[in-house]
Amino acid sequence: MSPVLIALAPVMLLIALGHQMRSRHWVADSFWQPAEWATFHLFLPALLITSLGRARLDGLPVATIFAIQAGLVLVMALAAILAIRRLAGAPWFLQGPAFTSLFQCVIRPNTYVGLALGAGLWGAQGVAMMAICTAAVVPLVNLLSTLAMLRWAGAGGKLRWRQAVLPVVTNPLILSCILGGALNLSGVQLPAVIASALDILGGASLPLALLSIGAGIRLSSLRRPAPSVWLAVGAKMMVMPLLALAVLKLVGLEGAALAACGIYTALPASPASYLTARQMGGDAPLVATMLSAQVMAGALILPLWLLILGG
Repeated sequence: MSPVLIALAPVMLLIALGHQMRSRHWVADSFWQPAEWATFHLFLPALLITSLGRARLDGLPVATIFAIQAGLVLVMALAAILAIRRLAGAPWFLQGPAFTSLFQCVIRPNTYVGLALGAGLWGAQGVAMMAICTAAVVPLVNLLSTLAMLRWAGAGGKLRWRQAVLPVVTNPLILSCILGGALNLSGVQLPAVIASALDILGGASLPLALLSIGAGIRLSSLRRPAPSVWLAVGAKMMVMPLLALAVLKLVGLEGAALAACGIYTALPASPASYLTARQMGGDAPLVATMLSAQVMAGALILPLWLLILGG
């Protein structure tokens, strides 16, 4: 078995296990919400702090990675907005809240899957590279998604900057990336007790995150998916990584850095898309269907991209 499949297989197995756990009621449904909360607010931030704090970033074009990842998000977001009139008609029927479903599922990456792949393929350095991409993308996609919901969903037509900015500056993933990067740049070492506690917390992040992703899959919604669902899969997992590959090759990135940055753009969308849609008047059922389709498609698409990128 190739190293790519060896790295991807455990990720997909844990996602499948999470789906089985929920669909067969191996644990109570009430388990998943606090599990997701703990992963997002405790376990994953701990992993990001320790990974970035210890990573050897010398030799990595961090500024270039930041610019490319942020630029690609802006390009995809602008393309969706420019196509809004065409998307409102047949066969897509993406108007108002439905348009925000596509918008989110085109720009938001599933950081959990990215970190798990980074760890499986390149170890601690892979987690650090994915964390750099996360630091570049997560603040931007949170801001853009919130603004899109305020403009086209049921959250109200007037932009409320407090509502748009506050979720970005208080996001645990963003704050942990800032703290981990500051530790790395300053050379400050955390006390051994705190570092060990963060290592233990971080070790729980990826298994629980992948199980939660699987628990969120709704296979029943994929029996007759709308054309817009496949548009979300194609735009996020084919078009965006194609653009990324062209740009990454153009700037001369190669090796693990090329593969990590490229695969980050091909990740399925984040479960945060569903939460944002539900809280701000979006089309949450359509988001759930798009997320499920992207996760299922990832089992085929991600190995291909890893092979193309030289993973």
